[in-house]
Amino acid sequence: MPINILLTFVVGSAFGWVIIQITKAPHQIRGLILGCCAAGNLGNMLIITIPATCKEKGSPFGDPDICDKYALAYASLSMAIGAIILWSYVYNIVRISSRQPEEKQNTNDQVSKLESAVDCTKIVPGNCTYVKDIETHSALVICKDDSEITQPLFARSISEKKVSLLQKMQSVINFRNLFAPSTIGVIFGFIVGLIAPIRNALIGESAPLRVIQDSVSLISDGAIPSLTLILGGNLLKGLRGSSIRASAVIGVIVVRYVLLPLAGIVIVKGAVFLGLVHADPLYQFVLMVQYAVPPAMNIGTMTQLFGAGESECSVLFLWTYAFASVAVTFWSTYFMWLVS
Repeated sequence: MPINILLTFVVGSAFGWVIIQITKAPHQIRGLILGCCAAGNLGNMLIITIPATCKEKGSPFGDPDICDKYALAYASLSMAIGAIILWSYVYNIVRISSRQPEEKQNTNDQVSKLESAVDCTKIVPGNCTYVKDIETHSALVICKDDSEITQPLFARSISEKKVSLLQKMQSVINFRNLFAPSTIGVIFGFIVGLIAPIRNALIGESAPLRVIQDSVSLISDGAIPSLTLILGGNLLKGLRGSSIRASAVIGVIVVRYVLLPLAGIVIVKGAVFLGLVHADPLYQFVLMVQYAVPPAMNIGTMTQLFGAGESECSVLFLWTYAFASVAVTFWSTYFMWLVS
């Protein structure tokens, strides 16, 4: 499942890049389009639909109680892995895309100011630069020491290299936002699930600290309705319209509900044919559905964090989730037919 979810991001990003090239999307929303094509709603969408499918009559997944137990486990694992990739991959794409126009504008402003203030700049002997200012009618000669120019790279200390490397990594990856609340929750969830003493102390009717599990479950029961209300608030902004082109919206819809589900069928069936996936119908169904869900809701949160592409994101969410009722139903039916 981790490999399958990673493939949904990779294949979706490839299709999103093609859509950007075809539609000539502006720089500030290219990250948004890539994110909507790459990141699907692998959390609350699967938690709602997959267990509900087990309770339908004529379901190909066997006993409803056993199916519901495994369906919730598969959906929870999907949500955990999807959250990690979302906040480490899509977040940085949206961040870089939203800041690119601003940085380009600041650079152009600095160049314009420099050109207006400086008449000419020419190099004089001795590693010196001659600068003449028009406004003050003064000249300035800036020289560099030869030792600074000829200083080899290996002469720097190891500590300076480490600091420089960390600064470069921090400029590319925002580690503070990488560990979002959802990512921290995933880490704690894996710790509880993998360490037997902690799991036995918290999980189960005879667990001494089962009150913690009951409290967390009580809070989580209200999470999905709350997320649905937040989604509705984001969709309301999309009714007002934005500057996003209709071709970009259509492209995202085609990627999410046509190209990705077809790619998912090929990938999952190919893995089954090669013996990489066991013949559990429910498990294969979950792997396929991961390719046919609407964009992740956290993308809207990312656009709000950076203050760029909020209205465009609302429009994309409005139309993708409007088509989701038909597309997800169709593909879920077809996937069940394939695994039955």
